[in-house]
Amino acid sequence: MPRIGDIVGRTPVIPVLTLAGAPDGIPVARALVTGGLSVIEVTLRTAGALEAVKAIAAEVKGVTVGVGTVLEPAQFEKAKKAGAGFVVSPGFTPTLGAAAADAGLPYLPGVSTVSEALALRERGFRHLKFFPAEQCGGQDFLRALAAPLPDLLFCPTGGVDLAKAAGYLTLSNVSCVGGSWVVPPDAIAANDWARIEALASKAAGLGRGVASPPQA
Repeated sequence: MPRIGDIVGRTPVIPVLTLAGAPDGIPVARALVTGGLSVIEVTLRTAGALEAVKAIAAEVKGVTVGVGTVLEPAQFEKAKKAGAGFVVSPGFTPTLGAAAADAGLPYLPGVSTVSEALALRERGFRHLKFFPAEQCGGQDFLRALAAPLPDLLFCPTGGVDLAKAAGYLTLSNVSCVGGSWVVPPDAIAANDWARIEALASKAAGLGRGVASPPQA
């Protein structure tokens, strides 16, 4: 089982997808992988999300598909059964942490304050989702944390676009960014997989300023 640090370290951008089901998920995932993004997150915001995850995991080569917007303990086991390679939540509770451990899945919990980051650091987490990034201080917030919390790495998500992603990725404590801009809803509706591939290619070309990531 790979660690969450190994997964988020593979790509500068993790596309955050809201999918109706498998028919959309498979071509979207293939376009993203072809464009150079091999780690994706499917949010649990639709009834067909887990079916999309299951289909992507089974049929798309070269991709690690995670499940996001996990809010309840039972969703960890459902994500695992669907073939998810990791799980993401917008925040953290001890109950969610226990469920993640029971499921044995790499877990990226969310934080939006220094106290939350410290609490998860005490629990051994070194890779955290920063959400909602733009609404909670953005790049200035993370830049301020680099000196007092040098052993934490963040994946800022929320309000991030290509230009902002490039800025975040210059920070030493950012391992990757998450964003939905790579997969516009109108591109999915139009079956415009070439557009998604092109956006993925631009995102995959972003550089990173992060140093060697912590192993936990």
